[in-house]
Amino acid sequence: QVQFAESGGGLVQPGGSLTLSCTASKTVFSIYAMAWYRQAPGKQRELVAVITNRGNINYATSVKGRFTISGDNAKNAMYLQMNSLNAEDTGVYYCNTSPQLVPWGQGTQVTVSS
Repeated sequence: QVQFAESGGGLVQPGGSLTLSCTASKTVFSIYAMAWYRQAPGKQRELVAVITNRGNINYATSVKGRFTISGDNAKNAMYLQMNSLNAEDTGVYYCNTSPQLVPWGQGTQVTVSS
């Protein structure tokens, strides 16, 4: 069973930046489309960004132009560079396949607050 581990979250001021990392216990990034998801307090989990195994990328409208998703198949890793963060970006961020096929990991908390 593949497991994902997310890291890189933290507390950041509005306008700040963070880079999230995701590693997998098995080779998946070269096989499946991968995505970052997030769940804000009191809200449903939502898709933030997707990258296919061919390198095609899509973003949620709310993060387009501010977030950048990337992957490193050799390292079995995926990243989410987040710039110009605002309070609406606060939440727990998860990585998984797209569509989700693997049980959710612990996620990494991102809090944007002054």
